[in-house]
Amino acid sequence: MPHFIIEYSANLEPAVDIAALCEAVRATAAGMDCFPTPGIRVRAFRADHVAMADGDPQHGFVDISIRLREGRPQEVKEAACEGVFEAARAFLAPYMDDHSLALSLEMRDIDASLSPKTGTVRRHLPG
Repeated sequence: MPHFIIEYSANLEPAVDIAALCEAVRATAAGMDCFPTPGIRVRAFRADHVAMADGDPQHGFVDISIRLREGRPQEVKEAACEGVFEAARAFLAPYMDDHSLALSLEMRDIDASLSPKTGTVRRHLPG
């Protein structure tokens, strides 16, 4: 049940393919043993109203939140954070070469007793 929520400033849209960023995060997560593929969810939300740093509207941001069920060892979570962050950084590197951008990521554990789940995704996956 890893959920990846990407918030980003609207000024990125003319130059950054946000759907492709979502796919890059999904593909990276799917390649990690700690993230079960059927549970991966990646979504992005544009922030239309942003004020950053010195107020220059050219500044932008991408903030990635990872929510997942508790129980993974700290070192596994740290490695996962590093891998997803690096994938996002590499994806955004061409934009960052010429633009002001803040990139951040945070992982949070979800208390399983307070987060019921159901679904049929596994039935619809190949193999």
